[in-house]
Amino acid sequence: MAAKAIMLQGTGSDVGKTVLVAGLCRAAKKRGLSVRPFKPQNMSNNAAVANIPGDKLAGEIGRAQWLQAIACGVVPTVHMNPVLLKPQTDIGAQVVVQGKVFGEARARDYQGLKARLMDAVLDSWAKVGEGADLVIVEGAGSPAEINLRSRDIANMGFATRADVPVILVGDIDRGGVIASVAGTHLILPEEDRRMIVGYLINKFRGDVSLFDDGIKAIETFTGWRCFGVVPWLKAAARLPSEDSVVLERLASGEKRALKVAVPMLSRIANFDDLDPLKAEPQVEVVFVPPGQHLPEDAGLVIIPGSKSTVGDLLKFRDNGWDRDLLAHRKRGGHVVGICGGFQMLGRVVRDPDGIEGSVTETDGLGLLDVETVMEPEKTVRNVSARSLQFDLPLEGYEIHLGRTTGPDTLRPSAVINGADDGAVSADGKVSGTYLHGLFSADAFRAKFLENLGVKGGGINYRAEVERALDEIAAELETHLDCDAIFGLAR
Repeated sequence: MAAKAIMLQGTGSDVGKTVLVAGLCRAAKKRGLSVRPFKPQNMSNNAAVANIPGDKLAGEIGRAQWLQAIACGVVPTVHMNPVLLKPQTDIGAQVVVQGKVFGEARARDYQGLKARLMDAVLDSWAKVGEGADLVIVEGAGSPAEINLRSRDIANMGFATRADVPVILVGDIDRGGVIASVAGTHLILPEEDRRMIVGYLINKFRGDVSLFDDGIKAIETFTGWRCFGVVPWLKAAARLPSEDSVVLERLASGEKRALKVAVPMLSRIANFDDLDPLKAEPQVEVVFVPPGQHLPEDAGLVIIPGSKSTVGDLLKFRDNGWDRDLLAHRKRGGHVVGICGGFQMLGRVVRDPDGIEGSVTETDGLGLLDVETVMEPEKTVRNVSARSLQFDLPLEGYEIHLGRTTGPDTLRPSAVINGADDGAVSADGKVSGTYLHGLFSADAFRAKFLENLGVKGGGINYRAEVERALDEIAAELETHLDCDAIFGLAR
């Protein structure tokens, strides 16, 4: 592989590696380098559609690597994230390898698969850097999970095989950062410890000089150099989020013209569909956790995608959200279902082959006169589309199992690649679609909000993402020794 590489690993999950890699990718691009992202293994139900080089079909990668590819200014390919785990139950996940469904595995069984999957990881690794100057690699979880080290393909297992130097990321916002960095040094075997060339501290709030003694303490314990202390990056809130853990921290803010309620399904997928609405100044998006009612003052309820439509539909009822939704409907509220959420809005969901589990049929929410049958073949593609309601162009992609039919599909919500998609209720207040990225189309989003009595902010959402990446790159250039980081790549 011609490209040099550097890898960011975290002292734990959710320390901000994804945003840091995206920011460093953009910083490298601004320096004139041809740069690519890479993540050997990812676990997320927020997937994106990427090219499979040499194949007419498209494949799936983690949404984070899609964002990082944008930061690099390149087209995403499946080799940027060769292994993607999409959780379906508490103990099992769908395994996607180089963009295509490989199978399903329980957590214990998956450990046995890793040796085989390392071959795919190294194959993609050989391809991703072709023609590039630099590859910035993102780890998963933490290298300190030494109980998993023997079969690791995501952190030190990959770094040692590919001979990629590692920078450790510690999150000071959660507390205990000195112990987490020093503790990682303490428990790593010498072979892995040698791969670490230093560390950086992320998510610092306040006067950075107050952590000078902390840096000295970490150096005393580890001997590692510090590449810098990154402040809390406010611009990161304007980027698509990958991990559903962020939803647990979202709370409603000031009163706005439209409240949008989004039930937090246990296997919620592609919830970044809501990010363009969150960016609108007159829109308040509220993610409603299990155990809480859908707010009565919501003007719109959006049921997002799900990796387990049947399972999430059953839990939807367990939470009493079905009753809340009917009450919302009686108050004249609007409802939109996206992908799995669209399937839930129908009369029935059938899974005759048990693709999602042991429940082969369950009643839907009954707000659309349609029914869905799960089918083994998954649809994965980027699409061109058009809203039929407003006759405006849409953009986005499809990732779904199942075929939906019924009387309400005679009122489709959109045309996707020349074919009718979705369904709309007779009064026009309930709609469903298989199109992810629906609200990213600025003209459509403005008209959609206007139809709900809300003036859109005239936001160019994609341009906002680009600006956020530029701002993050500038912050990293200010607070990190980027010359040293890029210089240590090999």
